Amino acid sequence: MEVYFDNSATTKVFDCVRDIVVKTMTEDYANPSAKHKKGMEAEQYIRRAAAQIAKTLKVQEKEILFTSGGTESNNMALIGTAMANQRAGKHLITTRIEHASVYNPMAWLEQQGFEVTYLGVDEKGHISLEELREAVRPDTILVSVMHVNNEIGAIEPVEEIGAMLHAMNPSILFHVDAIQSYGKLQIRPKKAHIDLLSASGHKIHGPKGVGFLYIDQRVKIHPLIYGGGQQRDLRSGTENVPGIAGMGAAAEEIYRDHEEKMERLTGLKDYFISRMGEIPEAVVNSLPGKEGAPQIVSVSFSGVRSEVLLHALEDRGIYVSSGSACSSNHPAISGTLKAVGVKRELLDSTLRFSFGMFNTREEADYTIEVLKELLPVLTKYRRH
Repeated sequence: MEVYFDNSATTKVFDCVRDIVVKTMTEDYANPSAKHKKGMEAEQYIRRAAAQIAKTLKVQEKEILFTSGGTESNNMALIGTAMANQRAGKHLITTRIEHASVYNPMAWLEQQGFEVTYLGVDEKGHISLEELREAVRPDTILVSVMHVNNEIGAIEPVEEIGAMLHAMNPSILFHVDAIQSYGKLQIRPKKAHIDLLSASGHKIHGPKGVGFLYIDQRVKIHPLIYGGGQQRDLRSGTENVPGIAGMGAAAEEIYRDHEEKMERLTGLKDYFISRMGEIPEAVVNSLPGKEGAPQIVSVSFSGVRSEVLLHALEDRGIYVSSGSACSSNHPAISGTLKAVGVKRELLDSTLRFSFGMFNTREEADYTIEVLKELLPVLTKYRRH
């Protein structure tokens, strides 16, 4: 039996996504900037995808900018707005549990003379609104908070954050990394006073190598990529039509009967957490039900290193993650796990199980039974 529980790293595409990607690669393959009929046909795929995505967020199509994925979207949101608005101030705010695609651009901006305040979190992974309020200064120009943490599934109160910032100073820009929440939660940027929002195609059963950045029409932002002036001079380069078309199809599909889909996913998560209670070595770091994201369960296993357990599970056909896939080439102890107070001896003993639309309870049962077999053997070889 093969079990793929690494959907927060990437997902298998929907059939409708596969079909439109193939069609735009083999039939409607023209350059969307070309002036002839086939070019115009290719351009229509981009416009349709923008409409599909804008509908899920209840925003305008012209506020959707297509990128190469979540990392580029985050980089553009942070660097593009910081550079464009630095005359108003050079103070930025983010959290200590951000993805590397936020944390590292913030570090680069610090090297350019910006000052960054990093907010802590409680044991559930939530920031303090009061700490955020106290961190805001007259020269604060941007606040960036992830919606769903990619390691433990903590949901940040972005609606409350947006309302508070808007009331304090409407000129402060609010960026939300929604890479793990888009497709899982209902997001309304206008209602939540979110100015910039990042998302990625391959997290919602769409293609890799494509994402989008929602940019409220009032936001002043500099491009990161210069060239032929595609996408309203904000991101030059020939658009990835197959990826964009596939992401549009994935967005439409994931939000069709969305509540039912997420109830099933949350049910699978809660079932998996409940069965983890049968394993003495397991400590669950994620919240059940709607308190946490529907797709992520972080579990620490006392007495065994995560890498050892990951490969032991792989040998039995079960695929999971020991952290963010984007950081897999630079392994380090998770800042998120440290921030939420996971015990020191469990920091390198933690796995992430993440679910998608194709997973089943039978797969969850198989995984639990395999863990019950493996852990007593592996913990015999624990380090002292």
